[in-house]
Amino acid sequence: MANIPKDTEPYWRDHLKFPTYPSLSENRKVDVVVVGGGISGITTAYLLQKEGLNVALIEADHILNGTTGHTTAKITAQHDVIYDELLSHIGEEKTLLYYKANEQALQFMKNLIQTENIDCDFSVQDAYLYGETLEFDHRVRKEFRAYQRLHIPCEFATELPFNFDIRAAAIMKDQAQFHPLKYLLHLVKKFTESGGLIFENTVATDVEESTSPTVVTRDGHRISCKYVVACSHFPFYDGAGFYYTRMYAKRSYVLAAKVEQAYPGGMYLSADQPTHSLRSTKVDGEELILIGGEGHKAGQGINTMFHYESLQRFAEENFTVQHFRYKWSAQDLFTLDKIPYIGPIKESKPNIFIATGFKKWGMTHSTIAAHIIRDAITGKDNPYAELYNPSRFYADPSLKHFFRQNLDVAEHFITGKFSMPEKGLDQLQNDEGSVVYVNSKRTGAYKDPQGKLHCVDTTCTHLGCEVNWNAGDRTWDCPCHGSRFSYDGSVVEGPAKKPLTPVDVDSSDKKSTP
Repeated sequence: MANIPKDTEPYWRDHLKFPTYPSLSENRKVDVVVVGGGISGITTAYLLQKEGLNVALIEADHILNGTTGHTTAKITAQHDVIYDELLSHIGEEKTLLYYKANEQALQFMKNLIQTENIDCDFSVQDAYLYGETLEFDHRVRKEFRAYQRLHIPCEFATELPFNFDIRAAAIMKDQAQFHPLKYLLHLVKKFTESGGLIFENTVATDVEESTSPTVVTRDGHRISCKYVVACSHFPFYDGAGFYYTRMYAKRSYVLAAKVEQAYPGGMYLSADQPTHSLRSTKVDGEELILIGGEGHKAGQGINTMFHYESLQRFAEENFTVQHFRYKWSAQDLFTLDKIPYIGPIKESKPNIFIATGFKKWGMTHSTIAAHIIRDAITGKDNPYAELYNPSRFYADPSLKHFFRQNLDVAEHFITGKFSMPEKGLDQLQNDEGSVVYVNSKRTGAYKDPQGKLHCVDTTCTHLGCEVNWNAGDRTWDCPCHGSRFSYDGSVVEGPAKKPLTPVDVDSSDKKSTP
């Protein structure tokens, strides 16, 4: 059995040299502030700068180090089992718009790559959605009929070019895959060459609203502008839109494996649960298979190493694995109706925009977002703006999912407050984390590889839920709204803005037991 890598580092960031940018050190004034240095923020900034606007992009960490750097990088309008569901909830006209928006995004990226000769491993691939069980055989067949009704180029199959059995597969033709960071580094270069500004290690914390809004940073610097665009995965500014009640976060996992079998081409996704995703990529001349899946709500999974181990078992049951070269995980936001929120944060705030809730399909949806927001700022009509409007509300399924999501939050809030610690401090091994008691208080403890303890208060600084240890990524994750914190308590992912409170541990506490 091949070993899983210890470090969680995505292939996309390996072997690439990234430019660095200064943090914001003084007050500024620009036309547009874009917050977030992933694909949605960079593409939006790139398009707006091309329109002649003066744009500043700010990133809390380093650009291209968030969700975009942890994707499987499929450029596709095939988004799991969704078209049959959308037809029943929003009708044929809007469902067709959903498909056309994603197909148009794919074509925009393809044309830009060809026109500007971007070396980013782009290749056209068919996308397969397959079902293995009787239940998902039925759902995949319904999804295929939805493709036909919408006149999506497609095929149907009852087998795959792999050595495992399926019942049905809906194939969306001529989709694509690429290396996302090579693509985006080209856009970054074009953006800065045309006068665009980038500030890294600059945390946006608030927007002061007026005719000309001002973005306020954690260090107290301010950027005044005409428009603010929040592309920070979870919006850094809520604007009384209550987005934390209208979205939930899910985590998923990826292993990159070198196998003996030749890869037959194509991109694959199982409809059955837990899902499994397959695509290939070339690394140093050798072909690796990216094996993904095992999704679960953030902070609510079992020991997260189990999910990597489950992918490992799936890989070794279906391929002759020579070695696993990379492992990583990602976090994605889901909206109530599975359609992203793109546009003004509220109808009453037309100069503050958000782009969020991409449901694991950020390559096309980020590109859609960039075009919708560009068109809104420059006064152009966009045929997809209404479909993605964050102020929309479809009673079915949004109302049902709203109550389900917030009952789930309440349950985890209460359960977390009364859960018992799993271990005592004296039982922790090096490179192990757990919930413990310190001075009779629930505390998160991590002992690093050198044996040093890092202890934090486990109460999430967003709305007070209790975080849980994520062993696979060495983070503290909130089961209520998806906030994530490093082992030392610093914020990795919002909606939380403040770090977990550190806890001092004296010598008498170090031998405490549950």
